[in-house]
Amino acid sequence: MERRSDGLVAYFALACGITWVLDLPIAAAFLRAEEPAGWAMACAGLSAWGPTMAAALVAWPRGELGRVFGRWRTAPQWVVLALLLPALLRLPVTAIERLALGRPEVWFYPPDRPEAIAALVMFSLGEEFGWRGFAHPRMEARFGPVVGPLLLGLVWALWHALMIVTPEGQVDWAGVLVLLTMLPPCSVLAGWLLRKSGGSLLVAIAFHAGGHLDNINHAPPGEWVLRAGYVAVLWVAAAVAGRWMLRGWASR
Repeated sequence: MERRSDGLVAYFALACGITWVLDLPIAAAFLRAEEPAGWAMACAGLSAWGPTMAAALVAWPRGELGRVFGRWRTAPQWVVLALLLPALLRLPVTAIERLALGRPEVWFYPPDRPEAIAALVMFSLGEEFGWRGFAHPRMEARFGPVVGPLLLGLVWALWHALMIVTPEGQVDWAGVLVLLTMLPPCSVLAGWLLRKSGGSLLVAIAFHAGGHLDNINHAPPGEWVLRAGYVAVLWVAAAVAGRWMLRGWASR
């Protein structure tokens, strides 16, 4: 039985299930070392919308579509901050590593291929109506403003399960580690941005897009100092944001 009948169990099952079904053809082709068919590529692109499709399927019978898709207006500075925050948090780590170790060779990792640009648009729009529009307020109500987003971040990482198979037919275990360590604090920071912006989904989408505008996953595989440093900064930032949210939560 679902606690408080909030629809979370059904939502998570649908969000993961829809995405995994759509991702399965391309993952299977990669594991067989085959070139994926065009329709498999199209399914993989559509899989980014699994969270949004799940949110619509669960919210519509409950009469809650307006709550999931309707919160947009906010002060422009929160949209700008959300878009730039991932790069701003990584910039000090990059500066320290470059000064101390003479690397990396670049300061930022923007999308430089058509598929990366498409991913920026598709994943930012396809995920956030579900994760932040539907799931976040329910997870916050159940578990609080910090534990709720942390748990949501773990589900968010699990949702990527079939996306970690590389075209070479291997499992990207480094990518698994990055997802498991980065997405929970990112989820807390997204919750903080939502609270500060009045619950604007535009801010959530901008924050997600910012992670693709400066995507550490595009860094060379050997840049573990950079990756570990960025993860550490994310957790520190999430801890600060979480403490602020807990203080507000306790004073309600």
